[in-house]
Amino acid sequence: MLVISEAVRNGITGIRLTGGEPLLHPDIVQIVREISELPSSPSISLTTNGIKLNELAAPLADAGLVRVNISLDTLSRETFKRLTFRDRIDDVFRGIRAAKLAGLSPIKINTVLMRGVNDGEATSLLEWALSEGLSLRFIEQMPLDAAGLWDRKTMISADEIVALLSEKFELSSVELRGSSPAEEFYVDRTRATVGIIGSVTRPFCGACDRLRLTSDGQLRSCLFAIDEIDIRKVLRNNQLDEKSIRDQISSCFERTVKSKLAGHGINEPLFISPPRPMSAIGG
Repeated sequence: MLVISEAVRNGITGIRLTGGEPLLHPDIVQIVREISELPSSPSISLTTNGIKLNELAAPLADAGLVRVNISLDTLSRETFKRLTFRDRIDDVFRGIRAAKLAGLSPIKINTVLMRGVNDGEATSLLEWALSEGLSLRFIEQMPLDAAGLWDRKTMISADEIVALLSEKFELSSVELRGSSPAEEFYVDRTRATVGIIGSVTRPFCGACDRLRLTSDGQLRSCLFAIDEIDIRKVLRNNQLDEKSIRDQISSCFERTVKSKLAGHGINEPLFISPPRPMSAIGG
């Protein structure tokens, strides 16, 4: 909590808890509560697969959680079983309902389209999200898989996603994007929107204002960063008093912000994929 406290003191206004799967942590509700009780309390959000959300949405909201992102790539039970190796899609739907009842808002659905797997569901997923009052965001598949099997040719690009959705919906760009990773589109001339995160083909690095802290105490400037700054080493230095620890943590944040690059370089010939998979970085 000391690291988060220093992050907030240094100007961080939003904290997102990710994974892995954050709802598996036995103290997740208490963690959210402690963050919410910090001076100048940040906005707290969480990314989850939704399976345990049914039982935890209300306690998390009471503890200070504001909004939630739920990873869901399909509405098909069989496809869900194929992708996750378990028959738990009903638990995800129950979790979404619980999040609504708990007042978490917005509830965002993160979907990765995969060629030959779920790319035929693009319009049905959007139709479902609109009917449920959910914010759907399609995400380009990124080269962050543990096995290193990512192949750009099999990726469904942002252009393809727009084309798939345009078969059924009229999309028009939302002009003000700010630092959001999602490029948003109004749907059928309404205020309802759908987002596309084109991390590979439409990079947004120049506007990115996010840092990542891994579960083993490494501070990263980007998902695709090769270098990390070891905050855990600072916390475990018994030669430092609390003020010195706080000063060094602040310095770590400053150095990490200054190290942010203008682009991730995925489209460059010399791009090197980070050694950590998404699950070890925090997705």
